[in-house]
Amino acid sequence: MPLGTLDRTPPPFFKQGPSALSKLMVCSALALFLMVADTRFGITQPLRAGVATVLYPVQWLVLRPVLALREAGNYFESLRSAQLQEAAAREKLARQSLRANQVEQLSQENERLRKLLELRERITTPAQAAEVLYDAADPYTRKVVIDKGLAHGIEEGSPVIDESGVLGQVTRAHPLISEVTLITDRDQAIPVMNTRTGARSVAFGDPAGGQSGALELRFMAGNADVHEGDLLTTSGVDGIYPAGLPVARVDQVERRADAGFARIHCVPQAQVDGARYVMVIKPVAGQLPPRPADLAPTPAKGGRK
Repeated sequence: MPLGTLDRTPPPFFKQGPSALSKLMVCSALALFLMVADTRFGITQPLRAGVATVLYPVQWLVLRPVLALREAGNYFESLRSAQLQEAAAREKLARQSLRANQVEQLSQENERLRKLLELRERITTPAQAAEVLYDAADPYTRKVVIDKGLAHGIEEGSPVIDESGVLGQVTRAHPLISEVTLITDRDQAIPVMNTRTGARSVAFGDPAGGQSGALELRFMAGNADVHEGDLLTTSGVDGIYPAGLPVARVDQVERRADAGFARIHCVPQAQVDGARYVMVIKPVAGQLPPRPADLAPTPAKGGRK
């Protein structure tokens, strides 16, 4: 085949259209036109609304896991915050409860101290305040230990009272502390007087009379004028206790026909199991004037004048 008859045009596969630069310029001009037209006339708003409507279910489904994770995070965060607030509230409540108990205890102590001072004003003998440290370790006696001793002028035999009445008597004085035997001790006895009748008797400790101990009026006739509710006070005839201090109140009177004496049980007025502050009184015998000596001796018989 002669060379002049060959087709020199490139085949369609290698045929090139407009250049890339031309296409870029046309597309850029079209995009700029569409933006300006959309801004001025909103020609793509219906299309945008339609596309948004079509894609809304897809968006809703895609956002579900994200929202679920966010809600789960908020739930655990809220739960943690609630637990911390609850712990803080419990701690605050515990502190307030402790403070309330302390305030109540202080109020009770103040009330007892006021009553003790009021009782002190009615006593003319010297006295000094003391604090109960602890109960004695001996299980067979009823004793307490106070924080005053010989160095503070405490004497053996001194009466001890609280805000309600007679608590006991100092039976052993050490340099810095003293032992006080309570009136409910089995070996303790105290002269008393019935304020209603004026009858005098002696009250003995009766530790078996109840859980906190009691008193018993012994050697009282079966027909003695004693009734439940009678108040017993110190008679003052023993030279130890001042007269008129509350001691006990009659709780039960047992009269038996076959017995010559009545069994009379009494409840102490003092807080024998819960006293905190007490008053130690000087024994009355120490406040009495000395017995006067004879002015002149009696002359012997047959002696000179």
